[in-house]
Order: sequence, then structure tokens, then C-alpha cells
Amino acid sequence: MTESNGSAARARSEQMPDWEKRFRAPRVSLPDWAEDAPDHSVFVSNATGTYELYAWDRATGAQRQVTNRPNGTTDGVLSPDGGWIWWFDDKDGDEFGVWRRQPFTGGEDELATPGLDPSYPAGLALSRDGVTAVVGRSTDEDGTTIHVAVTGEAPVQIYRHRESAGVGDLSHDGSLIAIEHTEHGDAMHSALRVVRLDGTAVADLDDTKGGTEELGLEVLGFAPVEGDSRLLIGHQRRGRWEPLVWDVTTGEETDLALELPGDVSAEWYPDGSGLLIVHSFEARSELLRYDFATGEKTRVATPPGSVSGATARPDGSVEYMWSSAAEPSGVRSTAGGVVLDPPGLKSPGSVPVEDVWVEGPGGRIHALVQKPRGATGPLPTVFDIHGGPTWHDSDAFAAAPAAWVDHGYAVIRVNYRGSTGYGRAWTDALKHRVGLIELEDIAAVRAWAIESGLADPDRLILTGGSWGGYLTLLGIGVEPQAWTVGIAAVPVADYVTAYHDEMEALKAMDRTLLGGTPEEVPDRFEASSPLTYVDDVKTPVYISAGVNDPRCPIRQIDNYVKRLEARGATHEVYRYDAGHGSLVVDERIKQVRLELDFAARHLPVG
Repeated sequence: MTESNGSAARARSEQMPDWEKRFRAPRVSLPDWAEDAPDHSVFVSNATGTYELYAWDRATGAQRQVTNRPNGTTDGVLSPDGGWIWWFDDKDGDEFGVWRRQPFTGGEDELATPGLDPSYPAGLALSRDGVTAVVGRSTDEDGTTIHVAVTGEAPVQIYRHRESAGVGDLSHDGSLIAIEHTEHGDAMHSALRVVRLDGTAVADLDDTKGGTEELGLEVLGFAPVEGDSRLLIGHQRRGRWEPLVWDVTTGEETDLALELPGDVSAEWYPDGSGLLIVHSFEARSELLRYDFATGEKTRVATPPGSVSGATARPDGSVEYMWSSAAEPSGVRSTAGGVVLDPPGLKSPGSVPVEDVWVEGPGGRIHALVQKPRGATGPLPTVFDIHGGPTWHDSDAFAAAPAAWVDHGYAVIRVNYRGSTGYGRAWTDALKHRVGLIELEDIAAVRAWAIESGLADPDRLILTGGSWGGYLTLLGIGVEPQAWTVGIAAVPVADYVTAYHDEMEALKAMDRTLLGGTPEEVPDRFEASSPLTYVDDVKTPVYISAGVNDPRCPIRQIDNYVKRLEARGATHEVYRYDAGHGSLVVDERIKQVRLELDFAARHLPVG
């Protein structure tokens, strides 16, 4: 770079607003490393302006871009021997495609599993020698299938069921496959089955009692030790997610009884001597080490905030992705320093969150509040509603809320019933009255925001993406007087049409949430569909959608928009060439700019 070009780049950076810098600043994911070649790692970065996969040889420091597609790539797996990078190749974000692989050192991509047609992915596990792959697939025609693909041989189907399922893990010696399945019909709570490579069953574990109880299990991973048949799993037997160790050959279960509030996940230390615990509670998280020999748990030092991923390295150090609402994310190590620090523009920080607890119809509701420094209410306020619904907002860095704060808005994020991190009962509470229960919790927090003097009742924006976009459209129809502006990204707008057009795994989830199909429980679908209330919408509404979205398909959004158009309702629609959101930085910035502009034009001046 010449000095003049460097000066021009610095000038452009200085003129760029902070909210845009947060999106443009290069960022990286937590590196995934090969179990038998720890110096070989793969990570995701937006360094080129599009999120793509990168290979990193830690021994030499060399990094190279692995994938290069117009709409980006984030789904990648490194083989245990470190020799191959597998990545999922779909079409323009529609999530329907095939696995390809590329040598870690570089070279041409090749079809990883010849003989398997395109599908939605349902898990992938690779053997240590890279010869055998266990491939989960999902299609409308077949439901879920699992194939064993051995290099040079035709793939063999070993599992098939109409309900959703997925590959959990492959044992260290490559002889056992752990499967999560929902054959009992409850897509929110999985049971487990361990099978051999030919599909014959070894062991089953089912806490759902055939679907009559709302208890789920999840695969966390086989022990990383030769000859060890223990499987680390997550369970909900005490009303929250916790780990236990299940020996799949003897049936013995070792309950760790960690006695930690909130949800707990874990992964093995590489030598199998302990577990790296990720403990999430009230929108924040911490790390601990559990030692099998002593039964003791020791805190792994991390700053206050949120750990979005962590992994234990062979030398005993822990690498983790950390951020807070005020401080951008970074990959750190307990060995000291930042693991990956991409060059170039650095992301500005934002303001910290304040915790608010509000009494609601189903119990105390946790909300996270951000507002401009020094600002006093009443302020124009954005209710930024998370997706999922089984997800939660946390004290973690997020560029979109920070953009609203930069423009003078208070931002409130609500962990409504359905959110994770507050116990199983809170997560499962929204069944059958889908959407309406979440809106009750949002309404309770809205009432607090107005009564406390924080929010201006005449300048309230309801917004969100995916399930948050769904709740936005539902909210402005169910409570048309409560909101000033609605901004919905990739939403469910017409629940019946969405059900018929969406990917198979989401159909199973909707059947669980609503208790059946649209034909079986039409009243529930009608009560929970934004289309039912579209003629009551009085607020200006902005909708953005990916034309290739398999989760919130475009046809059902078009149905909703046509109803708005028919009565001349104030609305704007932005359609873009991607799936359920975009991995292109310029596109994401364009979307945020359009949302900010829409709000500025339609919100009354305070």
C-alpha cells in the first residue's frame, strides 16, 4: 500500500460513522482445531467483506482463505487428522446443498460424498483417518436420513425417520455413532440412540417418556480417548440443562451434580481427565474446569460478560470467544493475550447494558437496557426482540443495537418466555399460544419502560429478525395502538403458508409448538399468525426478506404484503438475494441504514 492510498483509507475511516465501523471491522470466530493435528485450525472471518472460511497453520502462522462465494460460507468442519476442510455448499443461502472438501494445505474442492443428492444438513461426523463420514440429511420427501460414506464406496443409509434427527458424534475409534432424534414427535426435546456403522442399535436413552414429558437430551461428544465408550450428554432432569456422562456399553450414568443455576454445557479436555464447563446464567456466562479425579470444579478466569464459545487445547490452556455489550468480541486464551487479532479497522465499543427485572404474567422477566450516555428519558425506544424462540439476548456485543443507541434511541431486549437460560419451564412455556405468550411479556416490559420514564410512549419501535420479526408483525397487529413503528426482518408473516413452504425440520418444530399441522389445529395457527391481524395494523411497517430463505420463505411474506397493499397501509418492503439473513457486510449495512431511515421518517419528533 502506498502512503497516499494509506492516507485516503485513513480519511475514509475517520469519516465513517461508528455504527458502520462496527459492521466493517474484521472479526473472527473461535478457531476449530484438528484433534490429531492441533496446529491445524479453521475459522470464519469477514475480512474480505463477506464471511468465509479460513485455514490457519499455527506452526507457521500461515493463513489462507478457503472458500469464496458471493453470499458467503460459514458451515465448515476440520477432519480429526487435520488433512481436510469440509464445507457446505448451498445455493445463495437456501441451506439446501452438498458437502465439499478441500485439502488443508490448499487445492481444488471436490464433492465429499459422491452419491448423495442435495439436502438440508442434519449433522456431520468424520473418522480420525478421514476415510469414513457420517452424514445427516433432511428432505421433504424422506424426512431425516443418515448415511455412512466410506471413501471410494457408495454411501449406505443406516437411519431414516419422518421426524427430525441429527448426527451427534462419532466415537474415538470410529465404531459408534450418537444420534439425536425426535421419533416421539416432540421436536423441542430429543432422545438419544447409539448405533454401529451398520445401523444396529447399541443403546437408547429417552427422557421424554415417549413424548409425554418435556425433558430433552443432547449429544455433547464422545470421550477423546482410545477405547473409551463414555458419551458426554446434556440433560434437563433438574429443570435446566446440565451435563452427565453416559457409558453407552455398560449403561452407567455419572451425574456430575454441579449445582449451578442457569444452563450448563460442557466439552471434554483433550486427555479426557476433565470437562470444560460453560455456565450461562441471567444473560452472562463463565467458564469452569471439572476434574473427574477429585470431583472439584475450578473457575477459569474470564472477564464479566458473555463467552459465546470455548475450547480446551492439548496444553491445558483454554481459548474462548468473549465480549460484553460495551466491548467488541475477541478470541482470547488463558495462556495470555488475544489468539487471533485481524488487522485493519478496529470496532468501536458501545454502552454497557443495565439489567431490569419486571413482574410478568408468567413470572419475572429479564430485560437488558442500553441508552445513549448521559441521556435521560423519555427517549424514543427500540424493543429489539431476539429470534429462536429458544435463544436469549445476553451481555454480549451486538452491532445492530449499538447502531440504534448511536442514533439517540434507548434499546430494550426482552428474554421472554421461550428464551433459554432461565430454566426448562421458562423455555417450554409458549406451547400452543405461540407468539401471544411472548407478546404478554414484551407488553409487561413496555409498561415498565413507560412508567419508569425511560420510554416515550409516542415513539416506540418494535423490531426483530426471524422469530423476532414474527413477533414484530404479530405485535403490531395484536396491539396496534401500542407501537409507533414496526420493523421486521426475515419474519414469519403468514403462519399457514410458512409451514407448508419451510424446511422439514422447522415443520416438525411448528407441529410441536402448536400441537399439530394447520389442518389438525387450524384455530391455533390462526390465532398465532400475523396475517390474521394484518387489517388491524395501524403503524408504518418495514419488512426485509431474503428471496431464498428456507426458514421464513418469501411467498408467505408476499401474502402479508399484498394485504397491506390492498388497503393502502403505510409500508415498505426490501427483498434481497440471500437466505435467512446475509453474510455480506455491505448488504447488512444497507439493511441497517434502511431501517434507521424508515424509523427517522415515520417516528414523531420528540
